[in-house]
Amino acid sequence: MQAVLNAAVPIFALILVGFLCGRLGGFTREATDSINRFAVYLALPALIFTTMARITPAEIGQVGFAAGFAGGIAVTFALAFRLGRRRGGSMADASIEGLDASYSNVGFMGIPLCLLVFGPEGLPAAVIATLFTACVLFLTAIVLVEFELRRGVDRRSTIRRVLLSLLRNPLFLAPIAGLGAGLSGLPLPAPLATAATLLGGAASPCALICIGLFLAQESGLAGDRLQIGLLVVLKLLFQPAVTALLVFGVFDVPPLWARAAVLLSALPIGSGPFTIAKLYGLQAGVTSGAILVSHLVSVVTVSALVAWLG
Repeated sequence: MQAVLNAAVPIFALILVGFLCGRLGGFTREATDSINRFAVYLALPALIFTTMARITPAEIGQVGFAAGFAGGIAVTFALAFRLGRRRGGSMADASIEGLDASYSNVGFMGIPLCLLVFGPEGLPAAVIATLFTACVLFLTAIVLVEFELRRGVDRRSTIRRVLLSLLRNPLFLAPIAGLGAGLSGLPLPAPLATAATLLGGAASPCALICIGLFLAQESGLAGDRLQIGLLVVLKLLFQPAVTALLVFGVFDVPPLWARAAVLLSALPIGSGPFTIAKLYGLQAGVTSGAILVSHLVSVVTVSALVAWLG
């Protein structure tokens, strides 16, 4: 119980503050977009950069963690995708459902939660998980959607468009830049390190407030409630179960990294799927509803998991 009070409660309290601000009109949608852009383009990349710049070769070599976390994503995505296709949905619609079921809120929620539960030692795991989720999984979904919607269009232009979107993603560039700085063996200049640390310190509170604002202003239960419920079950129960099986029973993973993998895979659905759903006009109602319900249910499921793992 003490672990829940120390770690989970502050996380959900900041989300609740953001939610109340959104409901009471304290922030407009434009203000929310601005805070979100600050978190995504400045604060989170700064935090990820400084973390990766300090990462050790042993942490980079956590192949078991990477395989277990990525395996949980892949199995969950594949199952949700298959179920979507069996219902008669297009490959693009099924891709959004797969993304909904496997996209953990690792950037906005996982990084601060790992810091609170595991301390600084848990941060590299959260950063690597963010890279897999915000880059590899996100890119996979975009590729599947683009190829479905652009049938008959030049495949080269599709590939070029996807790659350009990835190269503009700061959550992809920041860890690579930080890793390069760390492997160079050269210390970061003190002014740069201090500035990045100050900027990164704003990442967690801004990200959590944004989740609450987003849930208050954008989400609703406009889609099929049975479909929403299935996606939430896959995200909050099935994915962490698969990940736990892999990191505890299949791969050789240090205890802290194994616990971090399970916790990160059990997080609610991030806002990334809604961005794609809104952009392409695919499953936006289902996606927003699943995000809302998953965050509400995760108050119980994540708190219970923190009590067990912490």
